[in-house]
Amino acid sequence: MSSLILSVQDLGKRFGSLVAARDITVSVPAQQIVGVIGANGAGKTTFINMITGHVRPTKGTIHFEACDITGLPSRQIKGMGISRSFQVAQIFPSLTVFENMCAAAAIGRAPKTFIGHVRTPMRSRESVTEAESLLELFRIAPYRDSLAGTLPQGIRKLLDIGMALAGSPRLLLLDEPTSGISIEEKFDLMQVVMSALLSRKITVLFVEHDMDIVFRFAQRITVLVSGAILTEGPPEQIARDPMVKQVYLGNRT
Repeated sequence: MSSLILSVQDLGKRFGSLVAARDITVSVPAQQIVGVIGANGAGKTTFINMITGHVRPTKGTIHFEACDITGLPSRQIKGMGISRSFQVAQIFPSLTVFENMCAAAAIGRAPKTFIGHVRTPMRSRESVTEAESLLELFRIAPYRDSLAGTLPQGIRKLLDIGMALAGSPRLLLLDEPTSGISIEEKFDLMQVVMSALLSRKITVLFVEHDMDIVFRFAQRITVLVSGAILTEGPPEQIARDPMVKQVYLGNRT
């Protein structure tokens, strides 16, 4: 059995009187692909934000490779080996695809201080080599010299996720990776993404509203309802679970 890379215990978050997450306990083995599902307002993005340091938990603990990262700043957490993508692609629209990837590679390799980021050259030999490798890995090399702001939505998503992989994280969190992607494109896009991540032996935790995507690519699924875990398990178990069918999947067979 693989060693745990992420361990979350009794995690909770309040925003005033609103409980966005309650008593979430999750263990993720290294190199596993975990899908997180739930209706709007179930707490999926809050959960990801707490792991990546964008939101400080009200209670509970988060351990990454046995290190307690609870409440640490997002920049420090990223430097420890956790990266993420956002539902809306975080790219530099006025730069080319290659320049975006070089910038991400430079930031990923920079000393984890503000001065370190400022002084790190965007086109060092190491950054250029990593950028070229990621362009090939995510199959977007043909768009190398295109301005990122002119890219089709699917290519924009691949660029964003590729940039998140710069710096060689060991855990990658994806927030709605197929959001805004057409039905015709979504499976091909996710196949490229998952093939790239598996080749790098990256552990993946992804939030996704599209059940076809989740059931095809996740090895394990966690179901959130009203900020709490309803159940978790392999896809075939989740598909049969009567409570999941009742509150989320409807009459899915």
